[in-house]
Amino acid sequence: MTDTLAAVLPVFLVILLGFALKRRRWVPDAFWGPAETLTYTVTFPALLTANLAKADMTTVAWGPLMSVQALAVLAVAGAVVAARPALQRRLGMDASAFTSLFQGTIRPNTYIGLAVAAALFGELGVTLTAISVAVVVPLVNVLAVSCLARHGDGQSASAARVARGIATNPLILACALGIILNASGVGLPPVIGPMLEILGRAALPVALLAVGAGLSFRHLGHAAAPVAASTAIKLAVLPLLVWGGSVLAGLDAVTTAVAVLYAGLPCSASSYVLARRMGGDAPLMAGIITAQTLASVLSITVLVGLVR
Repeated sequence: MTDTLAAVLPVFLVILLGFALKRRRWVPDAFWGPAETLTYTVTFPALLTANLAKADMTTVAWGPLMSVQALAVLAVAGAVVAARPALQRRLGMDASAFTSLFQGTIRPNTYIGLAVAAALFGELGVTLTAISVAVVVPLVNVLAVSCLARHGDGQSASAARVARGIATNPLILACALGIILNASGVGLPPVIGPMLEILGRAALPVALLAVGAGLSFRHLGHAAAPVAASTAIKLAVLPLLVWGGSVLAGLDAVTTAVAVLYAGLPCSASSYVLARRMGGDAPLMAGIITAQTLASVLSITVLVGLVR
């Protein structure tokens, strides 16, 4: 457990540094938007593509890993949707607030996951996380957009719009490209491969600083009950389901640890953008993201420490 904490803490210290840089205005506010865009569209996809392209997939149980991750997300999403009337009644939420709680229960912050996985398990941890990204990111995007289209204030989303958003997602495209390069035997091509690796090294520091800059402590007190419920489901229920599924699937210790780590990540900042654009409760979403990010320091340390 001590080794896990030693790997987790530096990641969250970088996040807190990003928060301090934004709050104290040591870095101009104009920096953060382009930095997030650069990370999302260039450096982070480069990291995923390079790692998947050169990974030895014959030693990785990628099929069972993807199945466990997908089934756990679907189980949690189905249970939350089925419990919607009771949740809205007991937690005092309207439909738009429910969409934010829903997003908070299934959407992972992949930046944090990759940083911790790399610190704990090296390149294998990054590969296993990238495999999880390949299945979870498109799945949670479909589920989140569908929920907002159904329950968001004054919103609608056609199937074509949802499909287009998924098909053009840079992270999904990067995973697909990396898998194609790997499966075809091409691997990392000369010149392009080293370029992708150089870009990939810049992904995590900037991404973690941007996560910190996006924290909103003033929204922590907004609708405390939905924040607590969403946090408990995302940081405890979902990773425990993945842990159980990993054991049943016979995954090895490292694959299980990375699977549990990915499932137990806090909600991604992109959830706030989606909530704001599609009629969700954006202040509640900001509170959920902040609460989960802070709580995940402890939850990730405990869960991954126990699995290891």
